[in-house]
Amino acid sequence: MAVAAMSILTSSCSKSLGGGGGEVTGVRGRSWNEPQPYGMVLITRGSMQVGAQQQDSLWGDLPEAKGISVDAFWMDEKEVSNAVYRQFVYYVRDSIIRERLADPAYGGNEEYKIEEDRNGDPVTPHLNWAKPIPWRKPNEDEQRAIESVYRVDPITGKKMLDARQMNYRYEVFDYKSYAQRRYRLDPERRNLNTDIPTNYDEQIIISKDTAYIDDDGNIQRITIERPLTNEFDFLNTYIINIYPDTTVWVNDFTNAYTEQYARYYFSSPIYDDYPVVGVSWEQANAFCVWRTEYLRQSYGMRGIEIEPFRLPTEAEWEYAARAGNNDQSYSWKTDVERSAKGCFDGNFKPGDGNYSKDGYIITSPVGAYSSNDFGLYDMSGNVAEWTSTAWSESGVHSAADINPDYNYNAAKEDPYRLKRKVIRGGSWKDASHFVRADVRSWEYQNEQRSFIGFRCVRTYLGSQKASIKTNSAKKSKKGSGSTPKQRPQRSAAGGARSVRR
Repeated sequence: MAVAAMSILTSSCSKSLGGGGGEVTGVRGRSWNEPQPYGMVLITRGSMQVGAQQQDSLWGDLPEAKGISVDAFWMDEKEVSNAVYRQFVYYVRDSIIRERLADPAYGGNEEYKIEEDRNGDPVTPHLNWAKPIPWRKPNEDEQRAIESVYRVDPITGKKMLDARQMNYRYEVFDYKSYAQRRYRLDPERRNLNTDIPTNYDEQIIISKDTAYIDDDGNIQRITIERPLTNEFDFLNTYIINIYPDTTVWVNDFTNAYTEQYARYYFSSPIYDDYPVVGVSWEQANAFCVWRTEYLRQSYGMRGIEIEPFRLPTEAEWEYAARAGNNDQSYSWKTDVERSAKGCFDGNFKPGDGNYSKDGYIITSPVGAYSSNDFGLYDMSGNVAEWTSTAWSESGVHSAADINPDYNYNAAKEDPYRLKRKVIRGGSWKDASHFVRADVRSWEYQNEQRSFIGFRCVRTYLGSQKASIKTNSAKKSKKGSGSTPKQRPQRSAAGGARSVRR
């Protein structure tokens, strides 16, 4: 009987898995090519010596080079601009309006919220973005819902967006903790040493972040500890106010006339193509999460495996900025501040008090200067850029040499010094030394500055052959920064709601 059963099983498996004449030939998945993300260039895998290669006696820098390797990834060719970040703000604004249009307090139009599928079966409630907001001819209730996200400036009397309401809620699955053996749900898998008896009664405590908005409208973030029971214990919830701090220009330069930038830099179309500033590390991360979900929603990619957008690690950033070149200290090839034609290669402070020498007083439009050999713009100067890496004096030496990253997700209760994150590239206000691509710096993760912005990356999922081919093509272009023709991004659509990654 057992022999007969085995024969039936073998026969059925042979048919369902494609056979192979009795040989094990493997089960292959359907191949696919990852589409090139809009506005991004492919940074191919490679290795280099990161960190200063030689001693700089003038600035007191010591050589700290370390050999590392990084896998391929997509990177924004330009820093995130005001116009691009404003799309995020309007997305959140529109989601709040739609929530209120569905609220009985504002008329309760059920068409703005989907709670059932086509068959009438209940689904997780979510906003209906196919139903447009009645901007032109709203009724009384709709008008109240729309007006509720604005406020009147008590000084000028102008209607303006209520920045305090621009809160984005999202959830992140902590896969790194989930993968660690000490947090396995099955006690037998926590320690593979069979000489040690399994303790089935052991209670594993795990910490997770959660957030809520209190009765006064303030965001409260707390880190809780609880017994590990299931996968949802690794799901962290965040609520971030995502509106840039427009007052950074005044606070960073108290003895200067910078009020005009505070009033107009983010809101005026004059500065649409300038890099967004006044954005914290926490806000930059929220943007990355939103950008991932927006891509899935807008282009129907829910059934396609895509890597999430994220901030670059410090090693990825330096490798990309220096174009994988050990002998290159800046994002451009030479160690001088001007090209052979006498033009500046980036936006920084060329002389004592002379900000205009390079053509700009403050920031410059993204992509105003030539790209590096990887097709990336403004990697040295313009605005310093957030990375995902937590600050450590030892830098890359405290991390592995393959895709190195030192990461620490500080709890609200942690000492402030543990909330420092690495920024790279220097900015428009820095002397040439500090815009070098091998110089490190840091800022607190909740701080907002007039000289810090960011760009996103996304891990590349393509084949090795495609990666190598693209790398060769880039080298032949010699840093032209050109990319294949892209489809234009459409206007914002979607909802600020929970996102599982």
